[in-house]
Amino acid sequence: MSDADPPSRPSDFENRYRLYLDESGDHVYRQTEELSHRFLALLGCWFRNPDYLHFHQALETLKYDHLPHHPDEPVILHREDMVNARRAFKVLRDEERREAFDTDLLRVIEQAQFKMVVVVIDKQALQAAYGDAAAHPYHLGLGFLLQRYVGYLNHINRIGDVMAEARGTKEDRLLAESYTRIYERGAWLVKASPFQTALSSRQLKLKDKRANIAGLQLADILAHPVKQWVLHQYGLTKPSATTFGQQLAEVAQSKFNRHLYDGRAEGYGFVVFPKPQK
Repeated sequence: MSDADPPSRPSDFENRYRLYLDESGDHVYRQTEELSHRFLALLGCWFRNPDYLHFHQALETLKYDHLPHHPDEPVILHREDMVNARRAFKVLRDEERREAFDTDLLRVIEQAQFKMVVVVIDKQALQAAYGDAAAHPYHLGLGFLLQRYVGYLNHINRIGDVMAEARGTKEDRLLAESYTRIYERGAWLVKASPFQTALSSRQLKLKDKRANIAGLQLADILAHPVKQWVLHQYGLTKPSATTFGQQLAEVAQSKFNRHLYDGRAEGYGFVVFPKPQK
């Protein structure tokens, strides 16, 4: 099957889906207890194209309402810049403007129609269990995430593709190679056919941050706080005072991919591997 020969199922614009991917943490095995290095999270948000157009417009309206800028130089929502109120987000140093921006951003995310999966790889536990035979965290995480995405697409008889942010680094190559390997060989006891039936491209799409892709900005905003929320469910992080990140995670919970019949999010919308004991 080639990109020019997509799966035989509805493929018009209105019926296509796209998953937007980002990460929190790194893929390197380290001997450390630091949470930022111990856990790699891959978070994906997928939209049906018409729903995505509404979200894109709502996000652009949010920017124009709160972040003065020239249309030739669009503001790119980036979590670290937002948290630290730097660059285009300097105006958020004003407490009232920050509160208004945060409130509207939460509203935009809450009203958006998308589904979300986050996969957290515990690299320390993985290496302890498998030693030198431990799989690459990217390949494991992306495999688990794509299983859930293509499971959804196959259930509704639709096709979709996957996009991530291009950083021009080794990480781009590793992630792209993992995607193609999963497409061609399958992952985690699942053969290649379900992936090839649901995915319209054997190549991961990579876009520069400056391209102003709304879905990639959403994934960037959610990856860290949702990862922290998931880790807290297993007692792997301590609760902290209320923060905007926690508010984001709470709003995002309604977007988790869930079991079709019992509504369960664990194992469908969020995965930790190896699975810890609660």
